[in-house]
Amino acid sequence: MSNRLALETSPYLLQHATNPVDWYPWGEEAFARARAEDRPVLLSIGYSACHWCHVMAHESFEDERIATLMNALFVNIKVDREERPDVDSIYMQAVIAISGHGGWPMTVFLTPAGEPFFGGTYFPPVDRQGMRGFDYVLNAAATVYRDRRGEVTEAAAQLRRALEPAALPPGSVSAADLGVAATQLVAQTDMRHGGFGGAPKFPHAGALDFLLRRYHTTGDRRLLDAALVTLDHMDRGGIHDQVGGGFHRYAVDATWSIPHFEKMLYDNAQLAPVYLHAYQLTGDQRWRRVAEDTLDHAMRELRLPGGGFASSQDADSPGGEGSYFVWALAQLREVLGEEDGTLAARVFGVTDVGNFEGGTTVLSQPFPLVQVARSLDTDEAALRNRLDGIRARLLEARRQRAAPARDDKVLTAWNALMISALAEAGAALGRADYLDGARRGADFLLAALRPDGVLLRTWKDGSAKITGFLEDSAFFAEALITLYEACGDGTYLASARELVDDAVRRFEDGGVMYDTASDAEPLLVRPRTIDDNPVPAGQSILASALLRLAAFTGDAALRERAETILGPLAAAATRSPLAVSALASALDRAQAASREVAITGAPHDERTRSLLDVVHRRWTPNTVLAWGNADVELLADRPLVDGRPAAYVCENFACQRPVTEPEELAALLD
Repeated sequence: MSNRLALETSPYLLQHATNPVDWYPWGEEAFARARAEDRPVLLSIGYSACHWCHVMAHESFEDERIATLMNALFVNIKVDREERPDVDSIYMQAVIAISGHGGWPMTVFLTPAGEPFFGGTYFPPVDRQGMRGFDYVLNAAATVYRDRRGEVTEAAAQLRRALEPAALPPGSVSAADLGVAATQLVAQTDMRHGGFGGAPKFPHAGALDFLLRRYHTTGDRRLLDAALVTLDHMDRGGIHDQVGGGFHRYAVDATWSIPHFEKMLYDNAQLAPVYLHAYQLTGDQRWRRVAEDTLDHAMRELRLPGGGFASSQDADSPGGEGSYFVWALAQLREVLGEEDGTLAARVFGVTDVGNFEGGTTVLSQPFPLVQVARSLDTDEAALRNRLDGIRARLLEARRQRAAPARDDKVLTAWNALMISALAEAGAALGRADYLDGARRGADFLLAALRPDGVLLRTWKDGSAKITGFLEDSAFFAEALITLYEACGDGTYLASARELVDDAVRRFEDGGVMYDTASDAEPLLVRPRTIDDNPVPAGQSILASALLRLAAFTGDAALRERAETILGPLAAAATRSPLAVSALASALDRAQAASREVAITGAPHDERTRSLLDVVHRRWTPNTVLAWGNADVELLADRPLVDGRPAAYVCENFACQRPVTEPEELAALLD
């Protein structure tokens, strides 16, 4: 028998549609019942790729005894955090304040007014390893609400006050010391194994990209080395799917060997550009291969028929956690034969003992490939070519296994990150398939998730819903600007301007940007996020988009709006760069001199393409590129030179003499 979640589109909510728990989706119906019956609310928040969410579901929400208790004591609400990052953000702050830590699954007990008074994360079904069982927690929360209402009311009021976003201090863009911020990140880098701090280790793509950005600006080799040591160990680690490409969510250990196996669209969309930028800065083909490997995985495994991208692949496989990805030595030899199986075991660190459950191994590259080639007395390129064939055979064999589930909902913000990555890489690497994927993705979002001019959050099975959040508008605007620079279609730039204007109008209040729109459902508080967790903060990306649009149009009001956003936050970038890396990068753009490149000429003229290639191949993070059919000030009065396509390199719209040869343009950019 199904509950109310059977009418939802979220795969996570649908996973709970047959629970014996009388679940409600988030909404007024549930709270109206709670008020009418003076009953507390149990709010459970998770997402479909979350391993421990599945564990708690199997142990507790599918258990008749516990479900009966939940139904008797509470009005039960289930939320997909990916659909409702606003709800997740508010109550995650509450759980951290209550328990000292957060995570998913998240379990929060609320008054009928939505005020939290107790909460935690995962609870086992019975007392276990120092944790109280869920049945005990349920009874305790209900008893406290019934018998100690005054204490509940006071605790809820205190938490509500604590959840209100603090007033922002005055500040200016110049207050951010980005040199200090970068030095802090270097100091936090594990120079032996890569990453920031100890286990568990997360990719922190934004921090790595900020280090590369500052290296580009300063030439300080320490910044590049700190970024590359992490990129190296992640590439060779078990967090990187050595067979199918793409990155898992995080590693549970300090050496990146054992991952939590979910693959998130947003991680791969953010990591691919970092590896691309490392390639553009160093010329090392290895980083290009990782970028392409990551995007190829997304195009193969996550792209949906309409052009959008699925949100994630599950952490759990039908055969058990990680079973889809791990290998035993005998399995390698069965698929590859004795000789290639032995080679694969040596390269990927597979032993009889294994490093995972049941004597299996999460594939990694414990030793750099050049070192393995030297030990085998062979050429690294020849070994790499042989490994490409081995990977292809392993991938084909792996496809015969029961695969992890895929969450097929399309999230606007996450898709925008992938559109940006594909557009930038498509232009930089000459990959027409990436550029086509970016255009199809953008066209899908514009048609399906902006049906009446208001951007929506999520789409699945033909249905788009939930008013979009600041991150949706900001990420998509930024993606459309990048896509315009890659393909020259001015309609994308025009749409970006519309999104930015709409975001400033609907998400700003009293000079402050909020995560939710003024016309969105009112919540306990109006959330405002400045940290990157795990995607960039919406206002940091909006500021970047405003600065880029200002450089295209010469509209000083756009730049002023960006500086109004960034100024009060500037000190945070110096103080906590790991938490606000997107903010640091936006401040870097704001502090740098604006450089503009305008290229005139027919888009399909080979001479035009040659000039474009000079720009696209380089990573020039604080430069904008105008070309094609956009109606922008930067292209106004930029004639051909003697009938030939020309490039104009400008700083704050003061342009140097136009050039017509690629070599001349390269000299100006370098």
